[in-house]
Amino acid sequence: MKVAETGNRARAEQQLIEAFVDALWMESGLSPNTLAAYRSDLLKLARWLGERDLCLLGAGRGDLEGYLGHCHAVGQKARSCARLLSTLRRFYRHLLREGRIQADPTAQIASPRLGRPLPRALSETEVEALLAAPDVATPLGFRDRTMLEVLYATGLRVTELVTLAVDQLSLRQGLLQVLGKGSKERLVPLGEEALDWLQRYLQGARPELLRGRSSDFLFPGRGGAALSRQAFWYRLKQHARQAGVRGSLSPHSLRHAFATHLINHGADLRVVQMLLGHSDLSTTQIYTHVARERLRELHARHHPRG
Repeated sequence: MKVAETGNRARAEQQLIEAFVDALWMESGLSPNTLAAYRSDLLKLARWLGERDLCLLGAGRGDLEGYLGHCHAVGQKARSCARLLSTLRRFYRHLLREGRIQADPTAQIASPRLGRPLPRALSETEVEALLAAPDVATPLGFRDRTMLEVLYATGLRVTELVTLAVDQLSLRQGLLQVLGKGSKERLVPLGEEALDWLQRYLQGARPELLRGRSSDFLFPGRGGAALSRQAFWYRLKQHARQAGVRGSLSPHSLRHAFATHLINHGADLRVVQMLLGHSDLSTTQIYTHVARERLRELHARHHPRG
């Protein structure tokens, strides 16, 4: 019975798509190639939804955002995803006009950003080399190592990292209370490795750096003041050279690696969105275009010729 229902649903959705394509041809006189592209986009969406026991008429905003995130993850560029979203908008507005749905699920979906590309993602091997670069036999090197561990464990923005106050850290709960963009607070888990470095840093290197001075900042610079972004960036470049990490590097490289490696290992896109402090899923989706390792693994595991 279930197979028959699935077949009936697939035929009904194909008829829905064909009716939309026919309406496009009559309204806009689009070329056969353009109409074929619309048809292909919608058939792929219908298949993806069907695999999750969803349908075109019942899809909500979250379902369509999930599909757009999937398209990013399999390598579609932001421009291609923007074109796909345009197709979805046109399709669902057509369904709304025809009275087939009560609300347009694409109305609140933000278009993917088409601006400057993100820096390349560091590999896990490169991250390990970078983390190991600071000389932890010195208080300054121990501080830097701890900062890098926290940055990679949490995906914080550099500004969020250098302005962290001691009272934003809960060692007992293993959490950071982060004040992000727009003064939005979020709780970020640290993980065992970062917690271990923090505990040892607070007991040894931090008091040595302060030399009896007081400071509210978790990672103080000179005189106990907050470390500047520029100072941290300078230190990061020094450690990258020492680690043999070549190519472009930015203050957000470890944040980018954090998100990319989470997705490589199967993390849900919405969880990554929450951890990064993104207000919109479309911002998080730009991190998925480099998550190739996970896709190759899945292909090798599940494809008969993988």
